[in-house]
Amino acid sequence: MPNTTSLSRRHAMKLLAGAPMLPLAATASSLLLASCGSDAASSTGGNNNNLAALKFESATFTGMPAPTLTNPAAMATTTVGSSLAVKFSSGQQQTYALGYQAFFITGDLVPDGKGGTVLSGGYFDINNQPILDTTLPSKTRQFFSDAPDGTSLLKIDGAKVDGVKGNTVFAVVQFEYTTLAQDGKTGMYGKLPSPIAVLTLDQDPATGKLSLVKYHNVDTSAVHGLWITCGASLSPWNTHLSSEEYEPDAFNAPTDVMFQAYSKNLYGNANTAKAYHYGHMPEVTVNPDGSGSIKKHYCMGRISHELVQVMPDQRTALMGDDATNGGLFVFVADKAQDLSAGTLYVAKIAADPALDLDPSKPAVTLSWIKLGHANSDEIKALADTLQPSDILTRVTTNPNDPSYTAIAISGKKEWIKIKPGMEKAAAFLETHRYAAYVGASMGFTKLEGTTVNIKDKIAYSALQNVEGSMVTGNAANVPGNGISVAKEIKAGAILAHTLTGGLQDSSGAPIDSDWMPSASHTLLLGQDYRDSTGALMGDALGNTANPDYIANPDNLKFSETMRTLFIGEDSSQHVNNFLWAYNVDTQQLSRLMSVPAGGESTGLHAVDQINGWTYIMSNFQHAGDWGGIHNNVKNTLNVYIQNNYKGGYGAAVGYLTGNPTQPKLSS
Repeated sequence: MPNTTSLSRRHAMKLLAGAPMLPLAATASSLLLASCGSDAASSTGGNNNNLAALKFESATFTGMPAPTLTNPAAMATTTVGSSLAVKFSSGQQQTYALGYQAFFITGDLVPDGKGGTVLSGGYFDINNQPILDTTLPSKTRQFFSDAPDGTSLLKIDGAKVDGVKGNTVFAVVQFEYTTLAQDGKTGMYGKLPSPIAVLTLDQDPATGKLSLVKYHNVDTSAVHGLWITCGASLSPWNTHLSSEEYEPDAFNAPTDVMFQAYSKNLYGNANTAKAYHYGHMPEVTVNPDGSGSIKKHYCMGRISHELVQVMPDQRTALMGDDATNGGLFVFVADKAQDLSAGTLYVAKIAADPALDLDPSKPAVTLSWIKLGHANSDEIKALADTLQPSDILTRVTTNPNDPSYTAIAISGKKEWIKIKPGMEKAAAFLETHRYAAYVGASMGFTKLEGTTVNIKDKIAYSALQNVEGSMVTGNAANVPGNGISVAKEIKAGAILAHTLTGGLQDSSGAPIDSDWMPSASHTLLLGQDYRDSTGALMGDALGNTANPDYIANPDNLKFSETMRTLFIGEDSSQHVNNFLWAYNVDTQQLSRLMSVPAGGESTGLHAVDQINGWTYIMSNFQHAGDWGGIHNNVKNTLNVYIQNNYKGGYGAAVGYLTGNPTQPKLSS
């Protein structure tokens, strides 16, 4: 999820000794969305107490303005000034103010369910021992993350956890990375194995409020630890589908300083970790006692997994690929509810018309190249034993040898040659290179969150940036690959894909899925601020993209009931990143929340109902990650960020709430 080009933005932050504690944003007692009455809610057309018997018809969000320096405290925390209007079949309507409720700030000590506490977002090595930050020897402490990300809210039949008084609900939360060590200058991105936790939550049956009862750190040692977990989704069979993005390049791993540091922190040895064990799709199963187990699916392609969206057939998975020269990938499992074996496909976009993101242009046609069929065990065996040189020959300067194929990967040119009999290994362990080798449209830049609108059979993909390999004439752009944008749109876009069945792959073989993307068009575009020369320019606050519109979309989730696409930003162009709601019927875009300046909006999960209550899960990452756009605000805001969020090292895990009670979308 993070835009890696912006990671260096964050400079050292020092604790301000003696500075007064500044308050976090006011939190509400709980989420929102129930058709019960509320003294705090406004009502038109009838008595609030009668709403429980009415049928839900529609939901409309009213947005909030972006915070400004007239209220610096609001810019430095989770600020919510939006509302939700629920309309019922009788014409009655009730409006509820929204708020934000955090379960914890990372670095808090939280209950472990055994009478003790555990460090939230804390890092552990392969032996489940705490990984210590010794950069300030006199203040040695366990590393904890400032980057909570993918979150799934779910319930398990028969769940029983001590301490729960109401309904037992679980959340799985993964932690992508930590930005800095506590010395304020040692960069830690990618150097620590990502933790993942199961939260046991006590749901109040009367109000829907969620309270943390137990925090369980999932043991990831059996899957060699986790690498940069990012976005996530809930599978139709109630498991948490995680991610490992920016897969380490196996050719460069032996000398890669970041990967060696990762190995040292995980295993105690810089050379133990193996690159081919990372870049896969982990799946977490929650147990009735609030613990969790994990496995990795090695057969879904080794790409920059951002988020996997499984379709209603419980077999077809559309995957985000957060990379430069990335692709649109689909995995079709052999069996429903089982991602351990299946067929991997990659999209080829028709060259005429090419994808240029002009909303007035027709949709582009997608065809599908079959990369291979495999099961997880056989690819895991290859990952255990093969070196990259066993799979293919690679050179970085033109060999002037027709037996090599020129490809573009990670914004650079390479020439490769697949070793005889190693096509399957190349397809599943060197997926980016192999997809380019067979002629796929490997030209996307940071194709991030994915989600699905089941009723309309439309999937959505976020393009955080439209630049580099997407732009005609750029060195990383591949002419004729179907992606040809006339000029960059730094603020990004959201694509909509028409889903259909009856398709064939490039060999003419049928694709066994009714949920394959067959055409794509632009749904939403970000709006850059540019001067007369075309260079990015900032407004008075520093925004280089219109703050009243999306910029650099990342997290996406769709609510079938509310007919709403929720959009979380990872923007280096908005001074504050926002969480948005876009109604696909009315085309109304509403800003729901602003996260602390320098942070990004993550952990999005729209839940239409659990025990009748509806939730919008939302986290944020790396508050105070200052970049050039923050020059006008950072001196004012830094004290607030540091006092609100553990010197800038903490971040929130939580959800949007209703104030002071929450409605339901159905009676």
